[in-house]
Amino acid sequence: MSALKEYASKVNNKSISFIGMGISNMKAVEFFSKFNVKMIARDKNPNPTYTPNGEGGEVVEVYPILKEIGVTCCFGEDYLNDLNEDIILKTPGIRPDLPEITNAVERGAILSSEIEIVCKLCPCKIYAITGSDGKTTTTTLISKILEEEEKNKGGKVYLGGNIGTPLICELENMKECDRVVLELSSFQLMNMDFSPYSSVITNITPNHLNWHKDMSEYVSSKYRIVLNQTNNCYATLNADNDYTRNIASKIHSKVTLFSITGKSDEFDCVYYENGDILYKRGDVTKKVISSSMIPLRGNHNIENVMAAFSATKNDVSLENFVSAVQNFKAVRHRIEFVREVNGVKFYNSSIDTTPTRTLAALNSFDEPLVVICGGSDKNIPYDPIILPLIKKSRFIVTTGTTGKKISELLIKQGANQDKYVYIEGFDEAVKEAVKHALPGDSVLLSPASASFDSFRNFEVRGNRFCELVNLI
Repeated sequence: MSALKEYASKVNNKSISFIGMGISNMKAVEFFSKFNVKMIARDKNPNPTYTPNGEGGEVVEVYPILKEIGVTCCFGEDYLNDLNEDIILKTPGIRPDLPEITNAVERGAILSSEIEIVCKLCPCKIYAITGSDGKTTTTTLISKILEEEEKNKGGKVYLGGNIGTPLICELENMKECDRVVLELSSFQLMNMDFSPYSSVITNITPNHLNWHKDMSEYVSSKYRIVLNQTNNCYATLNADNDYTRNIASKIHSKVTLFSITGKSDEFDCVYYENGDILYKRGDVTKKVISSSMIPLRGNHNIENVMAAFSATKNDVSLENFVSAVQNFKAVRHRIEFVREVNGVKFYNSSIDTTPTRTLAALNSFDEPLVVICGGSDKNIPYDPIILPLIKKSRFIVTTGTTGKKISELLIKQGANQDKYVYIEGFDEAVKEAVKHALPGDSVLLSPASASFDSFRNFEVRGNRFCELVNLI
């Protein structure tokens, strides 16, 4: 009996509560609608919506869809009342320690999620990627590398998790020869127990501290991607990051470190030297690819390529790896070139929701910059980007909730008052940046902040930036 059929048998006649009706749980409802189960949808929003075609797409009300397939709906402030179902599937943004959820689990309810079900029932190898920065590019690149390898082999590569469309409804189509590539956030990992075939932690820096209790909880969530791996699994860790390097000797999987600063003698490693990415295993070192062959800006993308090589090196020929990298196009909203107007180039890097992402973006440019930064607050420090902002930017436009914080830090660091301005509204901030741009400059949207003060997500923010630029 397949894992999927066995699971269907186990949940027969059970009741399932879906808490938070975003895209992951809406796909989970579709999956469970084929089983003999009772379904209850719960959401604090009295009229919840989701984006069935991915974030940044059309927004759809969920109630008419759920009503049509017979799902009981409990929406509004009392959405967790009478939480007595056998199985609870929470959306990633809901904390698992809400009193109602904790009490239900103590009574015997099973707490899970759409992505955990995918990981438990998936019949094929899972490549799982997490990190504070770089995980979207690394995840997408790994999927493209595996697709290149599978062109003539018949296997299919599924991309999902915190990126694209949830995969739960694809479980019945997956075969053992296929591959699943997952981007996983700390929210998704927090109460997951699974063992991916190949895992990657790109780095760990302060993030989401408005949601996590503290940095320790955030780090522990990230570590869950490697802690259950066995010695038949592979882990890729960043040697240049204290958190990821320190876990390397404490896990059971086969570890490969990657580093842009030099090789490791303790573990197998992928490292950067004299313009080349090299792979050292034991006493043998081989060239992987020259940085000149990577069609992406910045050292952070060299790190992403190193991580992707490490994660796939046991399953992909070097020829197919190089081909996939050379043909790879930047992920949308990540230093995405929009257009050039009157000698000024415009770049959308709305995915830069942390200071470390913005720092990497700034370091990808040599030309003068007009930078737009600011957004909603995740309670993370902005000090690390202030001096680089002053150094790399000809002019800075701060906006949104965190724009005030960034402006205050610019004042403390003695930035020339003619070099920056705070503009509360996003559209007005973009227009102000355009005013200050000169031929030869690049205007860079790199918020260093989340988007939720003004936009549903960073994709919508990036799309709005592109719309405004295309109206110039």
